[in-house]
Amino acid sequence: MRLLAPCPSAAVVVALVSAVAATAGTITGKVDLTDKGGRKATDLSDVVVYVENARVKPRPATATVVMKGKSFSPHVVAVPVGGTVDFPNEDPIFNNAFSVSGENHFDLQLYKRPKTGSFTFQHPGIVKVYCNIHPQMSAVILVRDNPFFTKASPDGSFTIENVPAGRYTVKAWNDRAGEAAAEVTVAEKGDAQARFALDASTYKTVAHKNKFGKDYSTTDEKY
Repeated sequence: MRLLAPCPSAAVVVALVSAVAATAGTITGKVDLTDKGGRKATDLSDVVVYVENARVKPRPATATVVMKGKSFSPHVVAVPVGGTVDFPNEDPIFNNAFSVSGENHFDLQLYKRPKTGSFTFQHPGIVKVYCNIHPQMSAVILVRDNPFFTKASPDGSFTIENVPAGRYTVKAWNDRAGEAAAEVTVAEKGDAQARFALDASTYKTVAHKNKFGKDYSTTDEKY
């Protein structure tokens, strides 16, 4: 007769989680971003800071990008692989969120208030999102393959908690400034510091195509 191993009790599970937490640390720091004319950016909430080469599978999560006033808000969101982004349309007119970004391409088709479209992202990478009707609408979704990422506060400060002890590459990314990297060593129950300087002073807006790969038509605004 085959004996089945007993399931771990709640106390054992808590103990295991506590053991993992005991070997984890925190990464904190600050990001500076230079805008055109050499001005220091005063709102860095569109900067994402993330840890690379961390072999921890993320849990699914949900984020929301609202379509309102012919714009996406927030402009940047970050989700883990397996995460879902909801796109509620709060405009009384049609919008059509789409992306042609590699394996994360999607097309939510036309809908207007109060409908919501959603897409689940299964591949890490940068996803550029547009509206097929309004060319001024754009957003960016950063899909990460581990749970250690965060958006910076408006002042550029950030905190990433519960990072397993070890040596990592940490990056700060912004869609106008690209990325900067730093090497950090996370100690058990310790804090690691990282500071980044991003430069968006030479950024130029480039016109994009619609979902069919064609220029936008001025008649699209009728929707």
